Amino acid sequence: MNARTLTRAAVVAGAALVVRRALRSRVQRSPLWPLPALEEPVSGRPRARALRLLVTRYEEVADGVVQLRMEGAGLPAWKPGAHLDLVLPSGLVRQYSLCGDPEDTSSYTVATRLIPEAEGGRGGSREVHEQVREGAEIEVRGPRNRFALDADAPAYLFVAGGIGITPILPMLREVEARGAEWRLLYGGRGRSSMPFLEDVAKLGGDRVTVVPQDEAGLPDLTAALSATAPGTAVYCCGPEGLMAAVEAALPEGRTLHLERFAPRNTVEGNAPFEVELRRSGKVVDVPASSTVLAAVRAELPNVSYSCEQGFCGTCQQRVLEGEIDHRDELLTDAERDGSMLICVSRARGERLVLDL
Repeated sequence: MNARTLTRAAVVAGAALVVRRALRSRVQRSPLWPLPALEEPVSGRPRARALRLLVTRYEEVADGVVQLRMEGAGLPAWKPGAHLDLVLPSGLVRQYSLCGDPEDTSSYTVATRLIPEAEGGRGGSREVHEQVREGAEIEVRGPRNRFALDADAPAYLFVAGGIGITPILPMLREVEARGAEWRLLYGGRGRSSMPFLEDVAKLGGDRVTVVPQDEAGLPDLTAALSATAPGTAVYCCGPEGLMAAVEAALPEGRTLHLERFAPRNTVEGNAPFEVELRRSGKVVDVPASSTVLAAVRAELPNVSYSCEQGFCGTCQQRVLEGEIDHRDELLTDAERDGSMLICVSRARGERLVLDL
């Protein structure tokens, strides 16, 4: 090795040493030093590969309900009951059931109802209605399925309320193609606001009972459920009140499957607790009326979150100590063993320790 090569190597080594020392000094001056020897936090970890799809159809299919067709090449397969995460132009993430044809691998179809702020809307549905148009590109994640159709049930009763028909529509097509025994009870505020009425009528004929509230009041859930045979699989999607009523009226011997896109109202009975942020060396109080996310963001405002309803997974955090009261609709059993969605889930005791 000649002198020039030796000189160049010495310069490179010296520069690397300077960089390492500077980095060490910067880390040691950090308020988080020394860091515990823990794995990386899971906050903000993408839960599924993101796809960029082209919106090729924007269509109003009922009063206040729009349907989007989004096209791409070789899209991941899905089965009835699956949903997508839509990443809206503002960065909000919202979940919508797939209501198209699972055999079509070139497009996904979803429908969404405009939810005004007075009814609890938080801006996602308004953004879809007002800002997403044909020709736009939109990012989607998924599909995921926590509302899968039981292929072995001897019979099915489907109960849909308004936009809750969207995950059920592909199920109806599948059970009809199989020749299975099924019925649908479909309620809504009025016929004009109930999407896919013609589709379900063509599909099921007299097996479909449509109950517009402005014409006939509320559906008779007790009668519909009592008419089912033991072993019937009951699938329900709609407002929380409808699902709670189905749960209450369900006869023994039937299996109930529910699809929620809003967390259960569990504020009553909440207890306050404290959360230690192990990496930051801070302890925050979580009041009964607030969430872990809100308490954490008061100290760490850059913590990732999106839907605030326990569906998108953006706020998932590793739990180092404490018993978790899981209230999300997303995590698997394996994921719940050691992590939580801090937007909705809470502590079962007086304290949790997070890897933050």
